[in-house]
Amino acid sequence: MNHVLDSLLTYRPQIDVINHQSISIGILRLDIIDKDISGNKWFKLKYNLQQAKLAGKDSIITFGGAFSNHIVATAVACEKAGLKSYGIIRGEETAQTNPTLSYAQAHGMKLLFVSREEYSQKTDGTYLQRLHYMYPTAFIIPEGGNNLLGEKGCQEILNSQPHSYNKIFCAVGTGATFNGLAQSLLPHQYLFGINVLKYEANSLYQQAEILNTYHFGGYAKHTKKLLEFKHFFESTYHIPLDYVYTAKSFYAAFDYINQNKIKPDDKLLIIHCGGLQGNEGYEQRYNLKPNRQVNEAHGK
Repeated sequence: MNHVLDSLLTYRPQIDVINHQSISIGILRLDIIDKDISGNKWFKLKYNLQQAKLAGKDSIITFGGAFSNHIVATAVACEKAGLKSYGIIRGEETAQTNPTLSYAQAHGMKLLFVSREEYSQKTDGTYLQRLHYMYPTAFIIPEGGNNLLGEKGCQEILNSQPHSYNKIFCAVGTGATFNGLAQSLLPHQYLFGINVLKYEANSLYQQAEILNTYHFGGYAKHTKKLLEFKHFFESTYHIPLDYVYTAKSFYAAFDYINQNKIKPDDKLLIIHCGGLQGNEGYEQRYNLKPNRQVNEAHGK
């Protein structure tokens, strides 16, 4: 099998330890697995790419918005694995000039722009059958890698962390990462999923719950309070966060500490799910100033 796929199946990330209000916090650094195949995308893609290879497919079709981390990760992973890639993008082609989509194109992805109405059919069986007919040698991966193969990969995220951690925080988008993590918990562990979308979501697992009050206005939205926290965290701990996912999940964890919902004898782990490539486009979209101190420290 391609050496890139071999590395996808074997890599284990590191844990950094910080302190807040005398609480020791482990940060599972999925963001530094790979510059482009970043964070939880690494785990959600690896078995999908493996299955595509085993099925004799020569290309991948997937879905995403104009600033999708999944689109970039898929483009780069396919390029390294020797697969062609197609991204079905929600919205008009004028979005093509943003850094995310330009980067995906630079790594060989062909972008297929569709209306929001057509994009809403992304899980419809008839629509998917038509894609199979149009691209018979392609393997289709859902938006965000949200399928059973994606969940299977995410079940391995906690393999690298000491079993002493009992409270775990992660961001929730499509749900594949949360579902995979929830299925891999040990009996003494409890998972908090931070919903970054403005809708109510519920957990199907006894050892896990989804917190719906930390979306800060909805997906790819923010408030002044979130921006202030992101700047505080990055300046204090010199670990970069993204605006869409990790800023919200880290805020939630710190808020739980501030409310004494995390006890001194708890062992807290926050999963850094990556997504940093999207910061440049997000800052352009909202005319935000980046935290230069942290960016320079990380060679950006």
